[in-house]
Amino acid sequence: MITLIREQTYKNRIISDIEKIAGKDNVISDTEGVYAYSFDCAHVPFNKGNKTVVVFPQNTKQVSEILKIANKNKIPVIARGAGTNHAGGCTPVDGGIILHFSRMNKILEISSEDLTCKVQPGVVVAELQKEVKKQGLFFPPDPSNLAVSTVGGGIALSSGGPRAFKYGTFKDYVLELEAVLADGTIIKTGAQTPKNVTGYNLTQLLVGSEGTLAIVTQATLKLIPAPEDTNVMLAYFETVESAVDAVSGIINNHLVPSVVDLLDKKTLQTIEDFYPTGLHTDKEAVLLIETDGDSSSVKNQMEKIEAICQKYGSSFVECAKDEIQREKIWASRRAAFGACAKLAPNVVTEDVVVPRSKIAELARGIIKISEKYNIITMVMGHIGDGNIHPNFALDLRDKQQSENFQKAKSELFELAVSLGGTLSGEHGIGCQKAKYLPLAVDKVTLKIMKDIKKLFDPNYILNPDKMI
Repeated sequence: MITLIREQTYKNRIISDIEKIAGKDNVISDTEGVYAYSFDCAHVPFNKGNKTVVVFPQNTKQVSEILKIANKNKIPVIARGAGTNHAGGCTPVDGGIILHFSRMNKILEISSEDLTCKVQPGVVVAELQKEVKKQGLFFPPDPSNLAVSTVGGGIALSSGGPRAFKYGTFKDYVLELEAVLADGTIIKTGAQTPKNVTGYNLTQLLVGSEGTLAIVTQATLKLIPAPEDTNVMLAYFETVESAVDAVSGIINNHLVPSVVDLLDKKTLQTIEDFYPTGLHTDKEAVLLIETDGDSSSVKNQMEKIEAICQKYGSSFVECAKDEIQREKIWASRRAAFGACAKLAPNVVTEDVVVPRSKIAELARGIIKISEKYNIITMVMGHIGDGNIHPNFALDLRDKQQSENFQKAKSELFELAVSLGGTLSGEHGIGCQKAKYLPLAVDKVTLKIMKDIKKLFDPNYILNPDKMI
């Protein structure tokens, strides 16, 4: 009892100090309130509500002062945006201070002249795209949940989405960062210029570090001129191999679509049952291909790509006739995760990357593993850059299913690495994949990573139990 009283007194003191910094209205400490912010899309058990507090900082200075308290008392700090991570990246595994950035959500500046924008981490990606489009500009990173995903989360994971094949991921658009170190020190990395080779590239070190090295509080992002026109097609194939060969054919003909996504038969059937849009569910695979540019270029690209797909065995090609049909096709693609959720209580979306030439072998391997462990699986992903996202539908409350899935997941990662690939393309490592890191990273490199972590965060308070 004495220990419990001491713990509660300690927590009350910490909360009181934080409330003085952020204001009482910006702090949640009751168990029920904390619970709502203690999960992401991964299935990580959480029972540390009594050791957790949620804070909504409003500026960098508040973040700095809160980190000073956390570092002094060795309290974990977890940065959080929309909580859409699939690897347990923003789960407070052992409690701590959750910094929720929904109140640092301003677009501070959009510069048409410099082709840049300055934003806070809580800015929603879709909102940023909408605002820059008004000025004829384009921010290409396009995570599937862009309607809620935030810039801070995108930077933490170097998110990409379907357009990564042509335009790259977040790392290709981050020019400058303002960030707070574990001890509360505020730093700036990079520059607002498109070129910068001035010292070590700390900006790119922080991008993709999952909040384990510093807390990003502001970013300068690169923009590009918006394409004049865009269109999308669906090309159906009798085999996954034919679809993969068609993608190689497209690239070998020096065509670079903005999107090349693959959906297998089970994915098509699941989406059509959930969100009927007229998808052909009798085919083994479909390529969703989008092109952009000026109007004549888009038309020319679509015609060439359609011919190539037919050459490689596409039995049916459907090009969007207008904006309404284009949006309908994209809506069906983005409905995949929700559709899978209709099949079982839980959906786990994994994220592996292999060389594009190994996609068919990876897809066959995923199906074989799923059949071995009796798991419902849908294979889909960004085939253009080799990034596949198998969706596993199961009931994790069932002990046998849960154990089978852990075995299947291990074999999936081993397969990806054996094919020359790696563990993640955009979901990150989080706490769900941390133990598998040695599969893909050699001992010396892993030690260097640990040394970097120790240098930035000697008390190990920034998003502990993640990645390393």
